[in-house]
Amino acid sequence: MVRVFSAAMRGESMVDKDQSRLDAVLDTVVDGIILIDARGNVLSFNPACEKLFGYAAAEVIGQNVKMLMPEPFRAEHDGYLDNYRRTGERKIIGIGREVTGRRKDGSTFPMDLSVGEARHNGETIFVGVIRDLTERKNYERAILDSAMRLRAVLDTAVDGVILIDARGNISMFNPACEKLFGYAADEVAGQNVKMLMPEPYQSEHDGYLANYRNTGERKIIGIGREVTGRRKDGSTFPMDLSVGECKIAGHSSFVGVVRDLTDRKKAEAQLVQAQKMEAVGQLSGGIAHDFNNLLTVILGNAEVLAESLKARPDLEALINSIMLAAERGGELTQRLLAFSRRQTLQPTNIDCSRLVQRMQQLLRRTLRENIAIRIEVEEGLWAAFADPGQLESAILNLSLNAQDAMPSGGSLTIATQNIRLDDGYQALNPEVPPGRYILIAVTDTGTGMPPEVKARVFEPFFTTKEVGKGSGLGLSMVYGFVKQSNGHVSIYSEPGLGTTIRLYLPAPSGAEKGDELPPESGATSLAGSETILVVEDDPFVRAYAVSSLRALGYTVVMAADGREALEQLATSAALDLLFTDVVMPNGINGWELAHEARNLRPALKVLLTSGYALETLEAHGHLHPGLAVLNKPYRRTLLAKRIREVLDGN
Repeated sequence: MVRVFSAAMRGESMVDKDQSRLDAVLDTVVDGIILIDARGNVLSFNPACEKLFGYAAAEVIGQNVKMLMPEPFRAEHDGYLDNYRRTGERKIIGIGREVTGRRKDGSTFPMDLSVGEARHNGETIFVGVIRDLTERKNYERAILDSAMRLRAVLDTAVDGVILIDARGNISMFNPACEKLFGYAADEVAGQNVKMLMPEPYQSEHDGYLANYRNTGERKIIGIGREVTGRRKDGSTFPMDLSVGECKIAGHSSFVGVVRDLTDRKKAEAQLVQAQKMEAVGQLSGGIAHDFNNLLTVILGNAEVLAESLKARPDLEALINSIMLAAERGGELTQRLLAFSRRQTLQPTNIDCSRLVQRMQQLLRRTLRENIAIRIEVEEGLWAAFADPGQLESAILNLSLNAQDAMPSGGSLTIATQNIRLDDGYQALNPEVPPGRYILIAVTDTGTGMPPEVKARVFEPFFTTKEVGKGSGLGLSMVYGFVKQSNGHVSIYSEPGLGTTIRLYLPAPSGAEKGDELPPESGATSLAGSETILVVEDDPFVRAYAVSSLRALGYTVVMAADGREALEQLATSAALDLLFTDVVMPNGINGWELAHEARNLRPALKVLLTSGYALETLEAHGHLHPGLAVLNKPYRRTLLAKRIREVLDGN
């Protein structure tokens, strides 16, 4: 039959030599070659076909070619032949059609089928050339699986991954990049990567690409380069950028791996500040000790001279001035020792609520009459382990500083509260171990501080007062005392909105008063089952509010800022009350959030809270009449009562 086919192809009689050559080719080719007649019966079946289908040639020659096909190709084959006999339409004649073959054992495999047509003695003969696609399909499947695994890695990676071409245009932007830069992937696709850079990085990028195209120099290829990224809203952030080069379809592409350094930079700044304060403290402590020795000599000799000069009133007055100056120098050295944490402390378990209440009369006599004093203490306060005398001195110093910040009068609030600082707070403040603390918050309605002043406020000898009107050691003494007591100090201040300084003193578990909070009167009536959205940017205040409300039976939804709160308002099914801080970052404050919330949900109740004095917020237009407000710091009982009042419409 091969001889018949070859003769038909060449249109001449074949000699035995030519036939042998053709048989050798058909027997050795890798691809399967099969001949069938117009009725679909097999005329020839070469060795490659035998290997592909598992049949010997003698088993298939004379049989219909359908035996080598699974459904639906069998039905298609019958339909093609019927149509060909009726119309002569050569429907499948051509090169490269992917079909499925059926082996002798019933298994199937993908194959590429090319079909040609010839005439012999007036009859049609079809030639099929078959190529097994199993390996190629397995390879394609492996590539697809690899691509899917890579996509899964990129979609779940914490770091941003971005792919750009040699012209700097973005072709891939993973979800971490979307979160980092604020753009959706389809917003940046095809755009130049410069849109993600502020100056001078945009110009540097243009210069790098121009140099790369001209010289091929791979200037920034490598690991770890600290640059600045630009978000969709125009804000910038520090990031670590690693760039690699790859070839795609013969063209260079660049892969950038981006890691946000914001948290690391913040932690580094806190560490540098802590190290600076530690270094200054060591220097101050050394000076104080040496200076005390000098003061001892001065005071001792001055006392001897005073005894000898009693008969000389004119000289005795000079000696008294020397002694008074030396005593004042001793007070300064004592404050330096407090800052450097080298003063002698006598810590004991303190009831901070009683201590603060006892100081109210002292403060009333000390501060000007136009300063209103308010004391707020939490019932069942844990015992703090600290030196009571030094704590009184710290509160007095803070109160005097608050008075100086309110030259025209104002309000001073001193509050106590039980606080638990968790691992999340330690992540923001690495030097603060988690645990239970007593919070003593001193809040004024004064002028507040700009960021550059707030950053240095605890440094010794730093003061904003006129020369001669302050030593700059008051707040540094407070800082040193609290740190020496294994506590923590934080400051919350903005120009025009007053200042809150929070002292956190450790509450030991061994000898404490009121380890567990006692049952509060009316606690049952203050409980509820409503759903409350708590919006608070301070993580430990938010955790305290959420735990308190959940303990009262409420369902609580949380948000860290106004934007996140709006998302919760749009998606949460049922919300009965919005409990939000007033002053928050990221562009949406509490009163704006309350306005938007009532537009979305007119029946929603709103309770605002703030660490700033209410009269200060009202004076700056930050509070609207009729809105319910809970002042910070608040006790748990007061929180429960205020929530219940707002929900009940009282």
